[in-house]
Amino acid sequence: MAELLSDDEIAEQLPEDWEREDDEIARTYEFDAYLDGVGFASAVGGLAQEAFHHPEITIGWREVEVRLTTHDAGGITENDTELAARFDDLYE
Repeated sequence: MAELLSDDEIAEQLPEDWEREDDEIARTYEFDAYLDGVGFASAVGGLAQEAFHHPEITIGWREVEVRLTTHDAGGITENDTELAARFDDLYE
């Protein structure tokens, strides 16, 4: 099982534009069109499945919210911050 990160480690490792919300990290990505967001959410799902680490994904009109936590560890681990960075790379 992955180990929880300390508050300092989370602050250090949290990718830009992500926010900590209790035991999760979250980011809302913005798009020019609804289907662009749907495509991004699908790609996020593929990366998450590869990593066997599954975020909460909410698709809205021209935005996608992604939330990560490591449920079996009870909070935020490197699995979360690393996957968040991979999602950001996908967005760029």
